[in-house]
Amino acid sequence: MCLGYKGTNSPAFPEANLELAVAGNTEVIRAKMRAAESLGFTDRIEEILIILETQYHLMYLLRNIPGLFFYLALDREKGNLALARIKLAQIEKELTL
Repeated sequence: MCLGYKGTNSPAFPEANLELAVAGNTEVIRAKMRAAESLGFTDRIEEILIILETQYHLMYLLRNIPGLFFYLALDREKGNLALARIKLAQIEKELTL
């Protein structure tokens, strides 16, 4: 379930698809966690990145709040992936629920 969002609506990623994207990517995270567990990984998954021709889709798993993640979709021409990752880490430090 999406708890909130911020950003601009674009033809490439209309707001109407946000709930569907979050639900689908929740399944991506669950599948990766199951795979990591079955392989015996002991490290925590921090991020999952999906790269499309025109977009980056980043799932940033929160360290202090298990089960929650930030989902960020960036336009590859306009966005800065490195800066976005740094900003998500800063937001996580300031986040209180």
